[in-house]
Amino acid sequence: MQLSALALAALTPLAALAGPADPVRWQLNMGKGVTSTAHNAYITHMWGLWVCVVIGVIVFGAMFYAMFKFRRSKGAVASQFSHNTKAEIIWTVIPVIILIVLTIPAVKNLIKIYDTRDSQLTVRVTGYQWMWKYEYLDQGVAYTSRLDRKSDELRQSGKSPTEADHAHYLLDVDNPLVLPVGAKVRFMITSDDVIHSWWVPALGFKQDANPGTVNGAWTIIEKPGVYRGQCAELCGKDHGFMPIVVKAVPMAEFQAWLYDQRQAQKAAEAKDAAPAAAAPVASETPADPAAAPAESTETAATAAAAKG
Repeated sequence: MQLSALALAALTPLAALAGPADPVRWQLNMGKGVTSTAHNAYITHMWGLWVCVVIGVIVFGAMFYAMFKFRRSKGAVASQFSHNTKAEIIWTVIPVIILIVLTIPAVKNLIKIYDTRDSQLTVRVTGYQWMWKYEYLDQGVAYTSRLDRKSDELRQSGKSPTEADHAHYLLDVDNPLVLPVGAKVRFMITSDDVIHSWWVPALGFKQDANPGTVNGAWTIIEKPGVYRGQCAELCGKDHGFMPIVVKAVPMAEFQAWLYDQRQAQKAAEAKDAAPAAAAPVASETPADPAAAPAESTETAATAAAAKG
């Protein structure tokens, strides 16, 4: 959604209250994120917030004015009054106009979220109990991502973890999702068992992962960094222990990482295939059932002639 310079200036006073890419403790406002989707959601949210503030000031101002101006201690007496048709039309039309004005940018943003055309990279995200699998389609790279070992050990230790024990407790993984900065990335999100939900606040969208269904989404990350999220759909006893970590890197670094991943997977596949190649292979040619009896008969006849 495009806003005029005047509108953006009006939003500036509250911009300082906006949170960073990832939520932080005691954050008072919605974060701006690091994608156009997140920015659109933030701006739409701020417009809605200001509209609500203005309406609240008018409504509560009128209420408190009436309470103090016409209080009983000053001799005010309650009386019956008839309706005012003009006033009723005004307070019906104005809310309708406000709803329409707020709905238009919201619908535009929703349409943009599902426009996955012209993507430069496609990643299939599959939810499992309780981890994520990432597949870089047409790139030959795939791996799983689950809660890091340190967080897992801490959660099972029985102690109350502190920031000194783990700065990103329950929000760190063994293998983050690596994505390039400035490229349009298409997501194909699904599940292999129950309903999950892939959610990274900094990317500005949350998409359900339903078994048997593929939901689409896309993003263009604007700056390098590490952005964290979690499964946002109750999916079982370890629902709270399947975090998401996205590592955004420059395109050159991403290409180098992709190459290293391909080489590592090829080496692993070759290692798995080596023992099978070294093992003796039994002949697959079936024995002739008539050959054995003939050979036996010939051998017996030769032995009898030798005795004679």
